[in-house]
Amino acid sequence: GRQVTGIGGQFDFALGATRASAGRSIIALPSTATGGARSRIVRRLGAGARVTTPRFVADYVVTEYGVAHLKGKSDTERARELGRIAHPAWRDSLEGDGATS
Repeated sequence: GRQVTGIGGQFDFALGATRASAGRSIIALPSTATGGARSRIVRRLGAGARVTTPRFVADYVVTEYGVAHLKGKSDTERARELGRIAHPAWRDSLEGDGATS
């Protein structure tokens, strides 16, 4: 994939949320893409993937399977939290490195 536009305002809104008094950055997304053929929660990003919201401004990630609280957690804890909100059909592929246990 080639990005052909700017990243938009996602970073600005997320950073603003974390800087607001009692503010929190919440990213909501469906757990799968392409009709369930692909998980949106992945162990690693592919080559050329774009990151518009860095980890330090991602407090919560929400899917239809729950809420992952990420703020202040280690990489292993973050992976576990994200694995818990992945679609059940994809959770086994996320195991390892602390992703779902």
